This record gives sequence, C-alpha cells and structure tokens, in this order.
Amino acid sequence: MKEKFYISTAIAYTSLKPHIGNVYEIVLADAIARYKRLTGYDVYFQTGSDEHGIKIQQIAEEKNMKPQEYVDGISKTIQSIWDRMNISYDKFVRTTDKKHEEIVAKIFDKLYQQGDIYKDSYEGWYCIPCESFYTDSELVNGKCPNCNREVKKEKEEAYFFKLSKYQDRLKKYFDEHPEFIQPESRKNEMVQNFLNVGLKDLCVSRTTFDWGINVPFDPKHVIYVWIDALTNYITFLGYDPDGNNDEMFNKYWPCDIHLVGKDIVRFHTIYWPIILMALDVELPKKIFGHPFLLMNDDKMSKSKGNVMYADELALIFGVDVIRYYLLHEIPYGSDGNITYELIIDRTNSDLVNTLGNLVNRTISMQNKYFDGIIENPGVNEDIDEELKNYIKDNIEKINNDMNDLKIANALDKIMDIYKRCNKYIDEVTPWVLAKSPEKTDRLKTVLYNLLESIRITTVLLSAFLPDISKNIFEQLNTKETSYETIKNFDGMLKTDKVGTATPIIERINKEELLNKIFG
Repeated sequence: MKEKFYISTAIAYTSLKPHIGNVYEIVLADAIARYKRLTGYDVYFQTGSDEHGIKIQQIAEEKNMKPQEYVDGISKTIQSIWDRMNISYDKFVRTTDKKHEEIVAKIFDKLYQQGDIYKDSYEGWYCIPCESFYTDSELVNGKCPNCNREVKKEKEEAYFFKLSKYQDRLKKYFDEHPEFIQPESRKNEMVQNFLNVGLKDLCVSRTTFDWGINVPFDPKHVIYVWIDALTNYITFLGYDPDGNNDEMFNKYWPCDIHLVGKDIVRFHTIYWPIILMALDVELPKKIFGHPFLLMNDDKMSKSKGNVMYADELALIFGVDVIRYYLLHEIPYGSDGNITYELIIDRTNSDLVNTLGNLVNRTISMQNKYFDGIIENPGVNEDIDEELKNYIKDNIEKINNDMNDLKIANALDKIMDIYKRCNKYIDEVTPWVLAKSPEKTDRLKTVLYNLLESIRITTVLLSAFLPDISKNIFEQLNTKETSYETIKNFDGMLKTDKVGTATPIIERINKEELLNKIFG
C-alpha cells in the first residue's frame, strides 16, 4: 500500500481570467504533487473554481448574462490554462456542483442545529472584491486593509458563526502543532493580528444578493463564501455531515498540504480550522502560505495594467520555460519578481547554457566517438567517484527541500548537478582522451558517467519540467525514468545506443524578442 498524499490549491475565483501570479500557486502545487508521485506516494491533487458571490452576480449582470452562464465560461478558461501549463490535477472542482451545494447546505444546518451558528444583524464596512466586512479600526486610510479598494457601509440581517467559542482551542492547537502553518512568519501574523487581539464571530450569510447556496431553513439568506468555498476540500472527497462519508474521504483526509496565497492565510488558518473543529473533523496537516509573484516589484493588477497571463507567456516561451521561471525564481518565504527580460536571461543562462549545452555535447560526443553505442568498461578515477557522490548527496538534499516545501532550493540543486557535470567535462577533457587509442576505455567510462548523471538528474527534473525531461529521455533513448532507477548508477546500461542530439531549447535573442513583444 502506498502512503497517501493529498494536496490542494485555493480554488480560483471566477471573476476574471487568472494572471501569472495566480498560476504560480498551481504550478507550485503541481511540482509538489509530481515529486510525491515520483517518490512513490498515492497522490490526490485537487484544484478548481470558486463560483458564487455578489461580485460574480454583478459582473454577469453587467455583461447581460446569467451568473451560471458567466461562471461556466470563466471556469472553462481557468481549467484550460491549468491544462496548458501541464497541471496534473486529479480533480478540478466547481462550487456550482449540485452535490457540493447539497453538502454545504447540510453543513450549515448542522452547525446551526448544534448552536455554532446564530441569527443577528450586522453593520460594517463591506469590500465587494474581498467579500469581507471590516470595522472602523480595521480600515487603512478608510479603505479595505486587504486590497486597498473603496468600501461601503452596509447593515443587514445575517447568520453568524461562533469563531470566538473556539479561539482558545485553536490557539492551543497552534502551540501543539508548530508545523501547522508554514512559513513560520505567517503563523506569527495570525497569532499576533487575530488570536491575540480576539476573534469576532463571523458573518456567514447575506441577503443582498441571491447568487449562491440558500440557507436551507431560511431561503432568503445565501450561505456566504467562507462555508461555501472553504468546505470544497472535504465536500468533493465525499464528506457527509451525517457521518456517511465516502471511501475517498476516509482514504485521503486529512489533507497533507493546503497551498494558498499569503493574502488568504487568515481564512485557511483561522476560519477553516474552526469550522472543522465545530464539525468534529480532523484538521489538515499543513497550510502553506506562499509569497506573491510581482511584476517589476509591484503587485499585479488589471487596473495598473501590469498583468501577464500564463497562456500568453507559454505561447512566446514554451510551457516549461515559464514553469521553470515560476518554480526557480520565487523564494520560500519572500516575493518573487517577473519581467520579460528576466525570463529571457534565466532561460538563456540555465536552460540553454547549463542544461541544453550539457545534453547536446554529451550525446554528440557519444555519437561522434562510438556511433552512439553505450559501454561502461569501469575505468574510473577519483574524479568519477566525486561526481557520483555529489549526485548522491544532492538527491538526499533535494528530497529534504521538497519535504520542507523549499521548491526553489530543490530546483537549484538539480541545476547544480548539471553544472557539476559541465565542470566534469572540462576536467576530464573527453576530446583529449579521444586522441589516444589507449584511452578508449577511459573515454567510454567518462561518457557513460555523463550519460548516467544526466539521466539520474533528469528523473528528478521531471517533477518540475515534464516536457523538457521527456525530450532529454528521448535523446538518451532510455526508459529508465522512475525514482527507483536513480538508486544505482547503472540505468544507461539498459540502453544500447543513444539517440540524436537536438537542441532542448533554442537560445533567445533578447533584443529581437523584446522588439517583437513591445513593438
């Protein structure tokens, strides 16, 4: 039996087409999911779209469309972008799914019946884009503290969820599970800004719009986003508040990682755990609040005109180039930056110079000197053992980085192995060995060591860059692509002959491409 691993992303809100900053989260989750599958886990990877709320209703009305028609189109766009970026999700969920709506209504009713939800009225400052109420003290310069947009005063009858009832229990859980929120800086923010200040009960229904799931016992109320959207992590696994859970839920829950943007950590580490506590459901193991991807060091916004889209970038550069940039350039705990210039520079330096050059000249030498035929006479020297040990040590370090969710660090170490292989070529100088017939077996050994080093490292790379890795495997002419095969240095012995060397990726002419993009 394989050990299970359940990873989820936040579900994308269907107000607008997601930009490259939104896509970063999905690519990050995909690399984690692929790596876990590679290393032998039974992975369930869930993503999807969040489709209810006043903002959706307003946009649909502006476009003279029904809300369902509008979200059908945007959800399809989101899924097509995920597919374009080669995301290996197991399930793409939609909150307009009838089964989800049915379970959400049952969850709301259960919480109400047991006294965790009550009716009252609410007056406060409401931000439509964030779908959140704020008090006077929470506003920043009279605007939404989260998105800095205008807010408006609203008063209405609503149902409230007793967050305050569970505050001490949640604080105790944080203390007893220090790994629950990652990075630690996100946990400190939640404790200092919310738990230490004191939790206010949460508004969980609205009456000013009707695009949502009705409260089952009071249909003029619509169940608000928190209970609707957050519960997707369990409803689509087959959770049933009556206790008749599906086997999927019993198998995969609790979630191993909820991967979310740092701007919605509060909802996932305060509201969501308390909802689960009230339902008597085990909490997820870890919530990782990833940093933002900025453009020219500024947060992306359509109003600022500084938005880039993943599908458009993929048409210009290729999917794996964009995946590489996203996974490599955003550190564990701090924001990353993206520009066309930076993508070009990173592509040429890493994917062309380091990786492409290594694969091309190694396979070319194997074909030039031995007609592609692979042999390993085993004429090894100390430098060969140094290379093998370097790879072995980095495999372990990469595994540790992936377990710690330090994805950029892991990818950096993979690229370091390729760089070490390039250095090995310069040190052993195969072209010099080729001039001496008595060094033929040494040359065969050196080229074997290179081919096998490339193969092993590319097995690891396949979790990050699946298309480029597939291309390399085809040029190596190997089917030894599983994680099990990297434990020994003998995978290429199962291949008689390498394929033809072709460029993995073409060098980008920076000036020419920028002129083409910007005119």
